[in-house]
Amino acid sequence: MDSQYWNNRYLNNETGWDMGMVSPPLKAYIDQLENKDLRILIPGGGNSYEADYLHQQGFSDVTVLDIAPVVAERLRQRFEGTGIKVLEGDFFVHAAPYDLVLEQTFFCALEPGLRRQYVLHMRSLIAPGGHLAGVLFNRQFPKEGPPFGGDINEYREIFSPHFELYTLEACYNSHPARQGTEVFINFIPK
Repeated sequence: MDSQYWNNRYLNNETGWDMGMVSPPLKAYIDQLENKDLRILIPGGGNSYEADYLHQQGFSDVTVLDIAPVVAERLRQRFEGTGIKVLEGDFFVHAAPYDLVLEQTFFCALEPGLRRQYVLHMRSLIAPGGHLAGVLFNRQFPKEGPPFGGDINEYREIFSPHFELYTLEACYNSHPARQGTEVFINFIPK
């Protein structure tokens, strides 16, 4: 699952995960943020409804990172003049400090063998006092992914050595198509 894999998924409109709107749990989280100067990263940004919403709410330092060239180019065109930074690249080699990383099931798009590497790299991206917040799937899938399933117990085991798990609970406000299948996370690096 390299850049060509994801590029082809977008070129062939094989994006069943796309809700066509900002994720309701992320919208609710964003709505309670007061500091509009937070340095925010959205990895595996896809169509980046969250970036668009952040911009509408006045956030001034938003970066979207995606490995698919077609996605990055579409986003650059869409966000031209907004100040939203769009980067094409591999999450695992990206390096910059962020106050907040918004997770919108990017973790669940990765091969499960990469999950511990994700946790370590994510911890390195988040500045002191920063947060990893967002949505992970809380279910197993009938066929091999992506997406790849997971559950609260697995997430607790993988993240807790490196993060304080401020919030790890079932979402109460998921999109109707995802009701009962998501958990909200808000983690702080140790």
